[in-house]
Amino acid sequence: MITIAILLFIIGYTFIALEHSLGVNKTATALVLGMLLWTLCIFAGPDIIISANNTSFHEYVTANPSLHSLSLREQAIQYLINLQIIDHLGNIAEILFYLLGAMTIVEIIDTHHGFDIITKQIKTKSKRKLLWLIAFLTFFMSAVLDNLTTAMVMVMLLRRLITDRTERWIFGSIVILAANAGGTWTPIGDVTTIMLWIHDNITAARIMKQLLLPSLISIVIPLIIVSFQIKGDTATVSNASSTTGNNLPVSHREQFIILLLGIVGLLFVPVFKSITHLPPFVGILLALGMLWIYLEILYNRKKTPATTFPYRVSAILPKVDYSTLLFFLSILLAVAAIETVGILNHMATFLNEKLDNVYLIDGIIGLLSSIIDNVPLVAAAMGMYPLVTPETQPLTPYLMNFVTNGTFWELLAYCAGVGGSILIIGSAAGVVVMGLERINFVWYLKHITWIALLGYLGGIAVYILQKI
Repeated sequence: MITIAILLFIIGYTFIALEHSLGVNKTATALVLGMLLWTLCIFAGPDIIISANNTSFHEYVTANPSLHSLSLREQAIQYLINLQIIDHLGNIAEILFYLLGAMTIVEIIDTHHGFDIITKQIKTKSKRKLLWLIAFLTFFMSAVLDNLTTAMVMVMLLRRLITDRTERWIFGSIVILAANAGGTWTPIGDVTTIMLWIHDNITAARIMKQLLLPSLISIVIPLIIVSFQIKGDTATVSNASSTTGNNLPVSHREQFIILLLGIVGLLFVPVFKSITHLPPFVGILLALGMLWIYLEILYNRKKTPATTFPYRVSAILPKVDYSTLLFFLSILLAVAAIETVGILNHMATFLNEKLDNVYLIDGIIGLLSSIIDNVPLVAAAMGMYPLVTPETQPLTPYLMNFVTNGTFWELLAYCAGVGGSILIIGSAAGVVVMGLERINFVWYLKHITWIALLGYLGGIAVYILQKI
């Protein structure tokens, strides 16, 4: 059963990678993969399900006395359909609704040509200078916003600056690398760092001090390499403002207010989460609702409803890329399925038994995060390597790696985040940019993977040097 699930997962990912060669949309493949893996879970033996979720299963059965009369297999099925898949779907829905809200806000700004206000400030015509500017802007934005939102905003900017598709793929790939690198060195920049921060595995000041330089190196190395691959000037920068139509139903002042409200709404999310502790999707949907109300009031005051309709949120919503949302849903469900049958735990156990070096373990987890979502990987690592305190057990030199701000947790935050850039489907930012720009998986594999890997290894080397 475990072998079949792994083979199915590998075959599904191969079909996704060969999307353009096979002529089958990756979303369709991902949907089939995710649903087949959960169907496989239902037909798995109860011993597999129970051993992978022992405590959770017995708590569920104890809390539901009506299950006591059922066979062990029927109990396992009820546990899967009434708890496991619902819990996973709830976690995934949080991400999807956040993504929907963020994509809608970005689309509203773009429809009103709000990004033109930013692109007008970019004066350079040099493609190399523009590449570095976009990379560093993405890197530091991602440290404050999450890497998903940052990637979407930067793709919209690139569409205003770069017309050639292949060049935009190169710039978009650098955005993925910079967004993932920027998200690792602050406690709010990535879901995995948030997880480690909330559970006291790391502290804010320490993680920023220890991971800023390695994260920076992980993007500087790819930038240096890619800088040799592009040359010349871009003809679009000087006329970026010409894309702004004269028929917009809003004034320049109103256009600026829409941009400002959108950006403030995106920045509002991490602040809202830190104050209320509610999931980020609540904050982003609140921000979207406020922006929507503003636009409704704004356009209700105007006397040309026919011309304003295309700019209302109800007309903008159909522009959101639902194929990307479905792809994201399917991939996360597929990963959840292999987590449910214990494959991730088996992987973590293997690393625990065969390796006794935190640098190697974290490095391998980072490589795995280019294939498997980093959230369940980090969750599995946190389960396999509990936080060590002097009160729980005597601290040996090796166990010192697992205390708060220990080497294992710091490097785990870096590897899980930056390692996701090695393949384009290894991170939320990569999946979104791939969907928005239709970047070919094989193209990314040939042109970007080796560059991202060098940056990843370079960052690890710098981190190790800092520890010496």
